[in-house]
Amino acid sequence: MTLNSPFSQNDFDVRFDWGLTGLRNLSGGEDQIDAIIIVDVLCFGTALDIAISRGAVIFPAVHADSSNRERARLVRAELAESDNFINGTYTLSPSSLLTIAAGERLLLPSQNGAALSLTASNAPVFCACLRNARSVARAAQSLGRNLVVIAAGDGGKNGAFRPALEDLWGAGAIIHYLKGTLSPEAQAAACSFESFSRAALHLLRRCATGRELIEQGLGQDVELAAALNDSLSAPLLHDEKFEPFMVARPAAPPSYDEQETTLTAV
Repeated sequence: MTLNSPFSQNDFDVRFDWGLTGLRNLSGGEDQIDAIIIVDVLCFGTALDIAISRGAVIFPAVHADSSNRERARLVRAELAESDNFINGTYTLSPSSLLTIAAGERLLLPSQNGAALSLTASNAPVFCACLRNARSVARAAQSLGRNLVVIAAGDGGKNGAFRPALEDLWGAGAIIHYLKGTLSPEAQAAACSFESFSRAALHLLRRCATGRELIEQGLGQDVELAAALNDSLSAPLLHDEKFEPFMVARPAAPPSYDEQETTLTAV
């Protein structure tokens, strides 16, 4: 992709796109990017937020396969199981991480959020969800105005990409709290969040991924994911592991109606 590609959105401070192709579109040029924010609401971003908030250190991994056992040994981390139904064991299910101890090191595979986080390489990388949308936005904004927001979507077991609605809402939540000019794509994501925020839990339960998790007995994961701005953490990737970039809670949090972005007419 050339610097002047129409897909780069480089005329705007805040840019938005989907998945690996979108990440390449927005970060493949020569213009400076101050931070990249990967959004994966159900479930990697939410699981990561819960673990980081409890003081754990998370090593993202692409696939849950045997090669990760050696990597986990090398980084002195426990390897999360790929089966979300193993009781008492850490998995990608956010509820499985509610009791993780401070200082614990966990290798957490995810073909969506984790894979994209490891692919992004030319700027600081945050991974976000609805729980920490405002905190991640403030942390990323502290690094500069040129920001890329990527909705992870669902890579699917057969490799076919599916735009996941919950990631659009999560990306829109982050964009809602960012200052600067928005690309049309970023504007659309922000508008989707403003509608979503009026009935967040209901809509998460009714969207395709939410319904899938509930049918699998993981309804608590959906409730945890819907806790908008409940977290102060901003997971930042450093040396192939996520650690917290902490930001302070404002004395009086802005309401969802206080749009902090600058909408640019198209």
